[in-house]
Amino acid sequence: MSKLLIKSAWGSDDPTKAAFAFLHGNAFSEAGHKVHIFLLGEAVSLMRGCVSDSVVPIGWPPLRDILSKTISLDIQIHV
Repeated sequence: MSKLLIKSAWGSDDPTKAAFAFLHGNAFSEAGHKVHIFLLGEAVSLMRGCVSDSVVPIGWPPLRDILSKTISLDIQIHV
């Protein structure tokens, strides 16, 4: 098992890129790796419920669903 730190500064202005940190983190965690996600800049706003509820990346589930999975996988999110 390796440890991974995923950094993102993408916010709600680009929903697809904003979701990538969480999607990648979920995939790595499910593969058995220890994952931390570090958000900075515009990405910090994604932790507000009203923002995550409104972000829908192209070709992926809404961010609120992705984020719920991230939390259930016990991935630490640093803001």
